[in-house]
Amino acid sequence: MPATATRKTLAVMVLIPVVVALALWAFAWPAARIAPRDLPIGVAGPATATAPLEQRLAAHDGAFEVHRYDSEAAARTAIEDRAVYGAVIVTPQGPELLTASAASPVVAGLLREAVAAQAPPGTQVKVTDVVATPAGDPRGSAFGASLFPLVLAGAASGIVVTVLGLRRGRATLALLGAAALAGVVGASLADSWLGALSGYWWTEAGVLGLTVFAIGATIAGLAALIGKPGLGLGALLMVLLGNPFSGVASAPELLPVPAGALGQWLPPGAGGTALRSVAFFDGAGAGAALLVLAIWAAAGTTALLVGGRRDRAAALPASAPAAPEAAPVG
Repeated sequence: MPATATRKTLAVMVLIPVVVALALWAFAWPAARIAPRDLPIGVAGPATATAPLEQRLAAHDGAFEVHRYDSEAAARTAIEDRAVYGAVIVTPQGPELLTASAASPVVAGLLREAVAAQAPPGTQVKVTDVVATPAGDPRGSAFGASLFPLVLAGAASGIVVTVLGLRRGRATLALLGAAALAGVVGASLADSWLGALSGYWWTEAGVLGLTVFAIGATIAGLAALIGKPGLGLGALLMVLLGNPFSGVASAPELLPVPAGALGQWLPPGAGGTALRSVAFFDGAGAGAALLVLAIWAAAGTTALLVGGRRDRAAALPASAPAAPEAAPVG
């Protein structure tokens, strides 16, 4: 067997197990370590009554980030603004729990279990779902499953544009068109058909499209700058890291450090957060996520244009016609 073929065979034999190990680490590690980490929750009621509850919550070292509110109304507003995932209201009749299953069904269930465990024996904890998941997706499973197709669509658009040899303006136009149509299709399926979303339809389609474009532009831009390795680097960032670190299926605050925070700086996590905000919370809490998507989209587009201009400049000397020889004198 020729030496080149031998090296390629060994490379495949080594590379595939490495990719498998990386994928298992990226997907299985966060799922196996789900637990609250500085999870923002609220406490409302008289200070003398809430102090023992706050002490018990603080005893779970690093698990909860407790926010103090003067009234139940203030706690409800904080939940609707996505400042906290839920709140415990201390009343003379016993503790009451406000949750927002639309923010995270997993967190809502965790809070129910935690508050029930902290309540005196025999006490029935009243639970109110302030912002509930839509009737078409009561467990939030369809929403949680909606991210991966977006990531695949964005990655596919960036790869196809690169493989087809589209450059600069044509590549950008193709990515924009594909992302816009993907947003419309995604909103049609998730909102109009499945009923998993309940916000303003065109806003949802816009967030879906922006997420696809940010991913596609990043992958195509990396390929334009550094060639084929850019496709692998882009897939690593968006698929193997961005998707499992997004926290869409649970919550960023339930993932191990630093996976949850890192995921919100990547388009899949930012897209999931923005979509949840516009679909269930009238856009509350979407600002930072939309800014992250815009930065990735702008950076990817810039890389695509710069890389295309560089390729064009490199090709000009090779394609320029040779200068005619000067005619002999005399």
